[in-house]
Amino acid sequence: MNLKDQKYAQYHLVQEMMDTVETIRKFNPADADFIVDSARKTGHILFSGEGSSRIMPAKNAIRKALRWGIPTIAHTEGSHQACEYDLKGYTVLLDSNSGRTKETLTLAKKLKAEGHEEFFGVTANPGTPLEEVCIRTHVLKCGWEQAVAATKSVVEQTLLFETVIWKLAGKDIAPELDALAAKAEEALTLRIPAEVVDWARKARTIYFAGLNDGVTEELTLKTNEITRRKSDFLEGTYALHGPEEVMEDGDIVFVVAPVESEYEKYKAVFSGANVHVVAIDTKPTPFTTVVVPEAGDLQAYVFLCAGWNVLVEIASADGINLDKPKRARKVGNEA
Repeated sequence: MNLKDQKYAQYHLVQEMMDTVETIRKFNPADADFIVDSARKTGHILFSGEGSSRIMPAKNAIRKALRWGIPTIAHTEGSHQACEYDLKGYTVLLDSNSGRTKETLTLAKKLKAEGHEEFFGVTANPGTPLEEVCIRTHVLKCGWEQAVAATKSVVEQTLLFETVIWKLAGKDIAPELDALAAKAEEALTLRIPAEVVDWARKARTIYFAGLNDGVTEELTLKTNEITRRKSDFLEGTYALHGPEEVMEDGDIVFVVAPVESEYEKYKAVFSGANVHVVAIDTKPTPFTTVVVPEAGDLQAYVFLCAGWNVLVEIASADGINLDKPKRARKVGNEA
């Protein structure tokens, strides 16, 4: 995938994916300070939102919080379910690109009616209904996306949420951003093996397996939006515990950073189901592997960008209009 070839450059989706590089490079960690101040007071934080505005931003941050053992307790939930909870002792972060997402506004209005003083919005637009309700709202710097599938906004949202965790852990993310930008660009532009694209095009269902850090779940959603194909998210090693019963000959499973001790089990399970296995990892594996650069604590972004690259190649090979799904629409960009 690149912007020199009109096959890719004609689409807003590809342009916005490539914009991710500068979004990372220009991200200002100070944007998270007001959230950090609140979380230090409350000791609890709830990340909420719908779809891409919550999946990776929230789950990536929670994984970091648990790995690093910070004292602030982090959770995530969709807006309607969060409305059932007693959130008096929480910092609540409400993420909605449009600032008009109905479910998110429902939760924001409930919190306001209860007199909650620690709930904040994140949007890609100024002057939105969410901003009118929340105590304070941060407007993303990446700008509004023209493509229906969210891309660069997901990365900036994730960086914002992650920076909260870094600061609570006493760590500085700023020195890591330039190197991450270069590695993200490499993942976005690396060559995807033709056999991988061919397998995916012939599959009835495209599966993504990996950690519950938002990457594979977000790629599962993007598979629907970008390739118009059925997909399923198999958390952790769930892929090895039953789904093979309903997998069909020729289906494909993308495994992000497969656990080395499970290599042989992956081989046994999926060879029996006649399913293709493709790894996305920082090193070669026994499977066909999309090898990406190592990025340490920020590896999730590089895996995400490589997954986007794979999906664009699949859709391009099928001649799909990457900007205009038949049914899916972005709130605020319905035309």
